[in-house]
Amino acid sequence: MMSKPITVLVSIDSNSLLLGARHYKNYLASLVEKYNLGSIVDVLETGSLGDYGKGVLFLVLPENTVYSVKSEADVEKIVLEHLLKGRIARELVVEDLSVEGSVEAKSTTIEERVVLRNAGSIDPRNIEEYIALNGYQGLAKAFRMEPRVVIEEIKKSGLRGRGGAGFPTGLKWEFTQKVDSPDKYVICNADEGEPGTFKDRLIMEGDPHSVIEGMIIAGYAVGASKGYIYIRGEYFESVASLRRAISQAYEYGLLGASILGTDFSFDLSVRLGAGAYVCGEETALIESIEGKSGRPRLKPPYPPVSGLYNKPTVVNNVETFACVPPIIDKGANWFKAIGTNSSAGTKVYSLCGNLVKRGIVEVPMGTTVADLVYKFGGGIPDGRAVKMVQTGGAAGTFIKPEELGAPLDFDSFKNFGAALGSGVILAIDETHCAVDIAKNLMEFFAHESCGKCSPCREGTHIIVHILNEFSKGRGTRELFDQLYDVADTMEDSSFCGLGQAVPIPLRSILDRFKDEFLAHVDAPQCPIGVCKFDKKKKR
Repeated sequence: MMSKPITVLVSIDSNSLLLGARHYKNYLASLVEKYNLGSIVDVLETGSLGDYGKGVLFLVLPENTVYSVKSEADVEKIVLEHLLKGRIARELVVEDLSVEGSVEAKSTTIEERVVLRNAGSIDPRNIEEYIALNGYQGLAKAFRMEPRVVIEEIKKSGLRGRGGAGFPTGLKWEFTQKVDSPDKYVICNADEGEPGTFKDRLIMEGDPHSVIEGMIIAGYAVGASKGYIYIRGEYFESVASLRRAISQAYEYGLLGASILGTDFSFDLSVRLGAGAYVCGEETALIESIEGKSGRPRLKPPYPPVSGLYNKPTVVNNVETFACVPPIIDKGANWFKAIGTNSSAGTKVYSLCGNLVKRGIVEVPMGTTVADLVYKFGGGIPDGRAVKMVQTGGAAGTFIKPEELGAPLDFDSFKNFGAALGSGVILAIDETHCAVDIAKNLMEFFAHESCGKCSPCREGTHIIVHILNEFSKGRGTRELFDQLYDVADTMEDSSFCGLGQAVPIPLRSILDRFKDEFLAHVDAPQCPIGVCKFDKKKKR
């Protein structure tokens, strides 16, 4: 039997829970008790280890061996082989996440982790584990600085919003700080509604205190005394994680009155959304918090000056707030040294679609799409070829295989036609039809349009109708050109970012796969065999 202390970390997130993670964790704990291993083996929960598709992941320390568990028999094998006999259960090892005998797992050495610095290595239910890894040190340091100096440090770091817009974070904070008002607010936009995006959920589940600490620092810097985390109601595990962490922060004097003995007070609570995509737009989100229908406001005024209850309000994304504590703790120059000259720091990506390894990864700004697809995503399964990759989420861009060398940063759309957006990398293999992909995406936008303005309300449905014609083999060249006309109208006259963003993915797929769309005009059948042609009925 092994004599040194062993810790088994069970990866717990919304995906692994569906695969039985808590059942396997409890079964492991029962076997540890059965074999009298309790004195040397600790069974704990941690956040996502960053990889989906391999079952429930167990990380065994100090060997840093990651196992894939898909049954109780797998759990028993780990106990009998690794915990009792001290030898690796080779057939269950996830090789690309395990480095036997090394100080840290391979998944952390091939990435540059700032936001995910603690995910997969601490129990997110225990505030003391966060504190032990320099948690709330950034807040303590901020309290030794003047608020304006904190803002200058954020500005100097080059941190820009990670929700998609990329607006300079320090500048946004400065706008709010300069407004003379006794009431100010800080809001965390956790309404992660972009299809394919799940990074924020895993940050909140794996390291909730990093978000809370970032919000407190923001509150101190701008002079706000109240914060809200606006989160999708169906993110049950994230909501529970945040509420537990907030309660702990109050208990430790990190929230509430006179935080850490200072004269600064800050209260924080969670507000649930109903899952409307448009509430990712900050003014629609604010309307929802106020109890109104989640529809965007006319701007200006902008939230930093007049936001929640018409008071100055900072709205930032989950990932953005999680960047703040290490920036203050380690300094702006440390953060600015990562990434590119115009896009400092790292970016967390959601890898999804036809990839061997799906999950989250954090890499420096400027990493190429090719690296994300092949190095971190493992390429396309079953030897199939990549057909297209959508970057940036539903409102992002489609690019072809020859364009995968494009580096992703805040200038990538302008320079290479590839959107950074919310950090989605959606790989699509050669078995999918471009028309079917476009129709599926546009149906999402038509469903999620709030209906406030006619260009978006009507435009999205017109686009879906036209794409339906193509999918049935009833498209025409005139209808193909009409898609561009509708896109132009929506971009020029839609009320908010939802309608204005629809043309971006639509144009990119039409431009790059024009031949495939036009093949649906003259061909007797879909060239990919996906669309069900029906040319008998008239339009």
